[in-house]
Amino acid sequence: MTRWTRRPSPAMVVACLALLVALGGTSVAAVSQLVPRNSVGTAQLRNNAVATAKVRNNAITSAKVRNRSLLAADFAVAQIPAGPAGPTGPAGAAGAAGPAGPPGPGARWALFRPDGGIVAQSGGISLTAKPTPGQYIVNFGSVVTGKLIVVSSGLANDLAFRGVVSAGPCGGGAEGSVCPAGNDTNHVRVFTDNAGETATVDHSFYVAVIG
Repeated sequence: MTRWTRRPSPAMVVACLALLVALGGTSVAAVSQLVPRNSVGTAQLRNNAVATAKVRNNAITSAKVRNRSLLAADFAVAQIPAGPAGPTGPAGAAGAAGPAGPPGPGARWALFRPDGGIVAQSGGISLTAKPTPGQYIVNFGSVVTGKLIVVSSGLANDLAFRGVVSAGPCGGGAEGSVCPAGNDTNHVRVFTDNAGETATVDHSFYVAVIG
């Protein structure tokens, strides 16, 4: 049996192509009717439905977003620039007091009678010499230079008026003087003046070294 194969004519080919184009246009038109331009808004988008992975890069631009319509939670922390520093807040309440520190070096002191006897003291202090009336060489047992030396009039067995009382370290140097006895930096020389401050005379005094 002989089978005849007939080639389509040029007119048939053109007609088929026209039909395909017409069907394609109908599909595009149908999609356009389903999703018209500018028809997708917030009402058509489900909350939290659009993830970053589902959005093409640069698909949503600033022009497509209404100003001040997004929240900070919609952005990654690294995408939000730091704002200006706010005003300084009020001072908080004072904290609890800390533990007490170790005791300081304190002061070494002594109260002397006019004759050079010690009435009371902090400890370790003695009279080395009394070369002349109103002059006392006091041994503190450790270096006194570079420390505060304080001397004042006392009333131990002595209620008489008197002049100034002065003191300084022995051993020479810029702070003191060369003493006739106990001439080292462990000693303090004290002078007590009479009421007219014309001569040194015996009087009671306090002397202290601080530091």
